[in-house]
Amino acid sequence: MKIVVLNEEKMNYDHLLDFHQLGDDVDVYAYSSDEEILERVRGATIVITKELVLSNEMVEAFDDSIKLIIEAGTGYNNIPLATCQKKGIMVCNIPAYSSQRVAQTAIMLMLNLASSMQVQLRMLERKDHSNFTKYLQVSHVELNDKVLGVVGYGHIAKETIKIAMAMGMKIVVASRTPRQDHDGIHFTTLDELLKMSDVVSLHCPLNEQTYHMIASSQLALMKPTAFLINTARGALIDEQALIAALQKKEIGGAGLDVLEHEPPLDNSPLYDMDNVIITPHMGWKGKETRERLYQIIKSNVDHYLAGDPINVVNGTSR
Repeated sequence: MKIVVLNEEKMNYDHLLDFHQLGDDVDVYAYSSDEEILERVRGATIVITKELVLSNEMVEAFDDSIKLIIEAGTGYNNIPLATCQKKGIMVCNIPAYSSQRVAQTAIMLMLNLASSMQVQLRMLERKDHSNFTKYLQVSHVELNDKVLGVVGYGHIAKETIKIAMAMGMKIVVASRTPRQDHDGIHFTTLDELLKMSDVVSLHCPLNEQTYHMIASSQLALMKPTAFLINTARGALIDEQALIAALQKKEIGGAGLDVLEHEPPLDNSPLYDMDNVIITPHMGWKGKETRERLYQIIKSNVDHYLAGDPINVVNGTSR
């Protein structure tokens, strides 16, 4: 049985993991272009990718030998599930491996925006020490007693809520499934959440229903002092609409670990805006998180070979 890892460098940029230990016949590629993928997966049984877009046409052309695709992450919007289903290819993901680390990234972005850390660091870079020699020259607000609006209610959302509640924040949630209020959490609609919240944090998958769920009309509902946090998928937000809202000071700021275009273009205004913090999709990249990712990938492989597949996302049991 042959296993092919198509883009190892996405998961193993510091070479601390050994994907060759997944089986007896494992081909590992640092990166694979569209032109290289079909040749590299020929004769394989299991294909492992990380956020690599596989088109319908590409999967249609896959060998019949391929029985399992493992998306080495939580989101699987990059894989055509219906086409895989038609070809009898099982698709598995890696749920909840990064929940705590991504939640910590969301909280980090909130705290940094609340203390204008981006502005303070840039002042130091240009040798402006006035925050030390005068009263603090930048906005600096508490998060306790502020309203955190969480969009989505999965593993990462719940971890974020746990930390935020420990910090004394008030929690409102908009989720796909209607729920009754419980444990100090108020469930409401997205529009009401946007109006109420001092911080809005996105924690939902990217699909046809959630693409650009935050666009101009939604941004217009937010408080002019509110922060928007995204550690989920970049295309949940209409990036151009967000840039316009930030430039016009229609919202207070944004903390973005994911972007609609990754990496952003060199001339993207997001790099230089004082009310924006961007990070390079780092929420899942901690050493411990990636070690956990590897272990769940191995568990997916082992369970599949034992005839007891886990973490299946497309219903195929072949």
